[in-house]
Amino acid sequence: MNTSSENSPNDTFRESLKEEAPDARITTRLLFRLLPLQILLSAITAINGIVSSLFASNDVGELAMSAIALYGPVNMLITAICFLLVSGATVLYGKYLGRNQEENLPGLFSLDLALSAIVSVIFVGVLVLLPLLGRSGFPVRDAAVRPVFNQYLLGQAIGIFPLVLGNQLSAFLSLENQIRRTTIATLVLIAANIVLNLLFVRLLHWQAFGLALASSMSLWIFFAVEAQYFLTGKTPLRFSVREISWGECGSIIKIGFSGAATYGYQTLRGLVVNALITLYVGSAGLSAFAASDSILRFFWAIPAGMVAVSRMLISVSIGEEDRRKLEDVMRNMFYRFVPLMGAVSLLIILMAAPFTRLFYRDPASQVYMMTVWGFRILPLCMPLSVICMHFICYGQASNKQALVHILSILDGLVCVAGFSALLVPAIGMNGVYIANVLNGVVTTLVIILYAVLKNHRFPRTMGELMVIPADFGVPACDRLDITVENMEEVMTISRAVQTFCREKGIDERRSVLAALALEEMAGNVAEHGFQKDRKKHTADIRVVYKNQGILLRISDDCVPFDPSERRALLDSASPEKNVGIRMVYEMAEDVQYQNILGLNVLTIRL
Repeated sequence: MNTSSENSPNDTFRESLKEEAPDARITTRLLFRLLPLQILLSAITAINGIVSSLFASNDVGELAMSAIALYGPVNMLITAICFLLVSGATVLYGKYLGRNQEENLPGLFSLDLALSAIVSVIFVGVLVLLPLLGRSGFPVRDAAVRPVFNQYLLGQAIGIFPLVLGNQLSAFLSLENQIRRTTIATLVLIAANIVLNLLFVRLLHWQAFGLALASSMSLWIFFAVEAQYFLTGKTPLRFSVREISWGECGSIIKIGFSGAATYGYQTLRGLVVNALITLYVGSAGLSAFAASDSILRFFWAIPAGMVAVSRMLISVSIGEEDRRKLEDVMRNMFYRFVPLMGAVSLLIILMAAPFTRLFYRDPASQVYMMTVWGFRILPLCMPLSVICMHFICYGQASNKQALVHILSILDGLVCVAGFSALLVPAIGMNGVYIANVLNGVVTTLVIILYAVLKNHRFPRTMGELMVIPADFGVPACDRLDITVENMEEVMTISRAVQTFCREKGIDERRSVLAALALEEMAGNVAEHGFQKDRKKHTADIRVVYKNQGILLRISDDCVPFDPSERRALLDSASPEKNVGIRMVYEMAEDVQYQNILGLNVLTIRL
């Protein structure tokens, strides 16, 4: 018997996942503060889909549900383009913020909107011309469904422009910390969609066209509420043809393409799966899949929101070369997001029958039981998908293109389509549902295998699982991390900072200045920021030794406070007040302030 006290690689890895950094609390709070809004934004399309499906099944009929299912791959392709532009632009935005290159942001914003407008025009043209030219029948085997599908396409075409541009504005509003406006826009959209469906479908009986038109018009209202903020002059982000940074076009596409490829693959997957269902199950299978998918798309907004929040922090962390924060984002994913998604999946499974009765009332019907099993099996893949989506997002931001492409093609096409082709002929609709669960298992194993191949051993730390390069950021020995939660703790940091500087060979003068600067600025945060409201706040202090110099960074989650503005007011009004702030600006080589995702970030270079 082996009585060694050494941990196995698996035990070591599990412990590494749990080892949250001392300064991770602010990251965790930020993730969960941004999460509800991102989930709500991600749920917009899903909520519209649920409303449309309910009106379709209860007011129009089964043919309308089939039309919605057939439109799924088209919607997935549009989502792929939106994701390409959003992910590429937000990753670049985060990197520019992390590097203090804010002058690049207006050009990036204008470019993103210009590309979105071009894409919208192309999609509108295609969706209008296909029905008018009689070319929309390629995915439709049932002749009775074709005219209904044509009506639905025309109605959806009206909402393409606000859908694509609205996605972009939502991302920039989140980066601008405009949570209230995006929340209002989303709630208005939901209410408008319900009211317009009552008008177009139930009262005017416009059938499938009314379903799509209600969704499209509500998207226009959503877009108008969002766009108003960028016309107020409260943000440097405004559209200007002259400021478009066309040179960044390649960077947006390169960064966003690999992740968006998943949605492109899902478009092909949707076509394959729809063909298999039509061939082996029939229109009842399409209707069951459309019903279960419409509800699940709402819940899929939760992992989509999780990834949207993580993407912002991952891109900023890479821009700052902050290894610790980068690992903390993934730790939060494993120990908070995945269990949360597991609980949501269990809830869906328990609600399988009530959810089904929203669409179909007869328990003896074939479509009823197919829908119930969709709600019982499909949710099992959701927790595993959180892991896959996060690693695709991280791979995008860190230029791990091989990993992203492998995961994208497996998750988006190969696994689900392949397993469905094997299982559907034998067990029917349940084969499609089980294929999605097997897909999650395969992609998780691939992530681990990738880390094993790159590290030449089983990953023992979070950094090894993420395959973070050894030269990324600064090693632990060249940085000092301190968390401050009250004024008493501020008074103790001076000696620790001086000791760290001296150990790195920094001269006595700069060592003392670093200690004084941090004590002064952290003291301002504790004295003023911590007292502004009744919330619990934290200030994370980092001292970095790099290139023979010292860099000081203070991050806090208090109300926005720019010390340079305070300094300007004091210089003109009361020269004798707040000598500390002026002293820091005079002795530092450079002082930069940013408000990143609602965090105050002050960087001082000595």
